[in-house]
Amino acid sequence: MSEPEKRDTSPDESAEKGPGFPNGGNPAKTKEDFDLAAIYVSDAQYNRNIYFDTSPQAVSLYLLYNHWLPRVLVYFFILVDMSLAVFEEPAVLPLPTWATMLVELLCLLVFTVRLVHYAKVIPRDKFWKDPKNICIICIVVLTLIDMIIYGALTATNCYALRWSRVLRPLLLVNVTEGRQLRRAFRSIRNALPEIFYVFLLFMFSVLIFSLMALKLLGKRGLKTMDGSPYFTNYLEIVFDLYVLVTTANSPDVMMPAYNASFIFTLFFILYIFINTYIFMSAFLAVVFNNYKKYLKEEVRQLVRAKRHKMVRAFAVLQERREEGGELVVTQANWNQLVRLVQPDISNAHRELLWSVCDDKNQGFIGKLAFVQLADLLNIEVITLKSRPHPLQSICPTLYLSAPSRLLCRLVQHRGFTIMYDVIILANAVFIGLDEENPMISNSEWVFLFLYLLEILLKLYVFEPRSFFSKHSFWNCLSTSQIISTRFDTIIVVSALIATIINSALKSVGGYTSRQILDIVFILRVLRLIRVVDSIGRFRTIINTLIRIGPAILTFGQLILVVYYIFAMVGMELFKEKVKFYDEDSNDPAKAYCGNPLLKGTTFAQLNYCKNNFNNVMSSFILLVELTVVNQWHVLSNGFATVTHVSARIFFVLFHILVVIVIINIFVSFVLEAFYVEYSVDKGDLQTSLERKIEELELAVAQEKLQDNLVNTMETIDNDLGAGQSPTANRPTLMFKIASKSKNSQNTGQDDVRIREQEECLEHRDAFILKGQDVGLCSVKISLRSRGTETAGPAPISC
Repeated sequence: MSEPEKRDTSPDESAEKGPGFPNGGNPAKTKEDFDLAAIYVSDAQYNRNIYFDTSPQAVSLYLLYNHWLPRVLVYFFILVDMSLAVFEEPAVLPLPTWATMLVELLCLLVFTVRLVHYAKVIPRDKFWKDPKNICIICIVVLTLIDMIIYGALTATNCYALRWSRVLRPLLLVNVTEGRQLRRAFRSIRNALPEIFYVFLLFMFSVLIFSLMALKLLGKRGLKTMDGSPYFTNYLEIVFDLYVLVTTANSPDVMMPAYNASFIFTLFFILYIFINTYIFMSAFLAVVFNNYKKYLKEEVRQLVRAKRHKMVRAFAVLQERREEGGELVVTQANWNQLVRLVQPDISNAHRELLWSVCDDKNQGFIGKLAFVQLADLLNIEVITLKSRPHPLQSICPTLYLSAPSRLLCRLVQHRGFTIMYDVIILANAVFIGLDEENPMISNSEWVFLFLYLLEILLKLYVFEPRSFFSKHSFWNCLSTSQIISTRFDTIIVVSALIATIINSALKSVGGYTSRQILDIVFILRVLRLIRVVDSIGRFRTIINTLIRIGPAILTFGQLILVVYYIFAMVGMELFKEKVKFYDEDSNDPAKAYCGNPLLKGTTFAQLNYCKNNFNNVMSSFILLVELTVVNQWHVLSNGFATVTHVSARIFFVLFHILVVIVIINIFVSFVLEAFYVEYSVDKGDLQTSLERKIEELELAVAQEKLQDNLVNTMETIDNDLGAGQSPTANRPTLMFKIASKSKNSQNTGQDDVRIREQEECLEHRDAFILKGQDVGLCSVKISLRSRGTETAGPAPISC
């Protein structure tokens, strides 16, 4: 093993050797040392688990590898590569084959360069043992082979098939940055065995009921609505009853039997109860249980990996206080490290974090305090700067006069918010009325004037730079007063401009721009969001939805990968089998979607001709319709009619993978996320940081703060409060933790505490797929009972 690898794998053992270890003494740390330590901390902060070589050259390459620009370029070229399906046959916008192949060759070159860069960063044996690297190599090689074969067959006018297109979305899964997506796929893979057993039992039930239906109804000479025999073909019965589980063909499939006798409905009711309500619920339960179990194990691994990386960073920067003394990291080295890890952090913020780590003001910290750094950096702390209002500087006598102070108090009063909520509701009523009525139309100018007046009053009361700061997209101006600043201003000003343009176009030649009018209507409706935000319970729900946004993006990528693969396969199987004709077309083939086999079918009668696999756009839309499951049996029967009955397998597989597995995993995550949001309190690190802010008397007044729609975007405006005057003395610099707990008062009721390691991880695992960080190994978690907050429990070792 090389010397860098020894240093990387056993920092603790090397530290015990004192002078024998490169950082065991007290020499000045080199730039390479700080770069290496910064990489370890950054990897711990963002949950990167890459085993890289620690030689200076490899460290420099690794810093470049993690730069934002190469990562963005990789995703850009993956998007370009997948977008080629728009221009390839069957194409939305056809391009020559040579053009799309040149672009794909460029994409493959970028992927190859990125992979070679990665190979230079990690040890060679680790590179070849990593499955995702092997997968990328196989994708590149197979794509090149397919391009050569396809080009040769196309040049000789032979039938050619681009089978490698189904491999393109797999790049999204196997790039280094796709770890969240790989976790989602692992959740599917881990859930499949248990789902398989439930699915076997479910299919056994469907087959048994199908056999009973054949014997019960097949010999009675019943007819369907189109006159065909009813329940006489066993395979058809199996498919119809499988569709009935999704309720897509209910009650159509039951009506012939119901018309014959109401007794037969008992058969269908029993079938729906067992297979739709029991088995489908069982699928969700199995997926949810496996999701939590395996995700909890991943949390353990991530926590261990994070701690190990922080220990490595400590080993690089450690110094011995005295002969035989403890190993520490000095404040100077700590500051330089933080500047490298997070260059945009302010000096005040950095000093605050150091005061939390060095709570005894010793000028150095030990290993236990140092390993908290990654988690401290992940706690968003908003630095609030107190600025006087410009009007106070320009004309202090007028701005500080009694009428001015009265106006400030009125604007900050709860009644001001209620009044404008009522105005917004009244505006909603007027929006729903007849727009052609002149009185209704002119009322919009009144509402726009009132909204502009509100903004001007707020600008008079609150310091404009803070009012429009980056943290004030949604702003809490006083207790229980949730008011949007930038959002309101953008909406109101945009609506004003669009209304003026629309009125001008009306007055010139009587022309009305429909597009501008639509924009005006949309902007009016968006103002109603403020009313939703003013209700506490609504804010909690919306707050949770916003926090799981990264997870929704992850599952969006997951759906994109599956959709893309099914779209590519569907285009090769069903392209040009169904054709769409414009409304003004007089072609007789329009009645049967361009395929005589569809004559008289429900597919053609419902005019589903545009639901086809003739290009990637229509394929994706069709797959969305299949995900909704309504009428999916009509769609599948249509394509089975124009090809073969076995085509139904394609649609059933899609339903199983997307609707039963992926959607249930997404539902499982949402359930867990809401459970965590409603029950789990903040960790000890965040509490320590808040305590330090309060000790320094730099905290925003707690009674002036509440959770709002985006509780990570609040500013100094919160500090003014309803009862403060513009002359109130405040520190020029204050801090606030972005994420606040729901209730900070102890009501004395019974508390529920989590002290076991398993429970600790169970109630933190939901934050993994959210793209957020896992808590440190030493975390404190408390649950509230009936809205109470517990005292801090003993540290939990994860």
